[in-house]
Amino acid sequence: MLTREVTVRNRAGVHTRPASMIVREAARFAAEFFIKKDGYEINGKSIIGVMTLAAEQGATLELQFDGPDEADAADALEALFESGFGEPV
Repeated sequence: MLTREVTVRNRAGVHTRPASMIVREAARFAAEFFIKKDGYEINGKSIIGVMTLAAEQGATLELQFDGPDEADAADALEALFESGFGEPV
């Protein structure tokens, strides 16, 4: 299992478009993917799960990956968060 900590950088937080980007990127990998925030853990490959986190700008999230391509998945998802989902930061 691999864990990464990321911060939501974009001003609007994880709304519909970033949530769909997260799920789409995660679906490319076989590794299981979970996101933890404030004691809650959701499946990162579920659009409903990602949206229920209501992660705002500045929120710290723990990303967990488990599977054969976990390192590649972790790098890809971490880069997506670092990019601010292509939105203003």
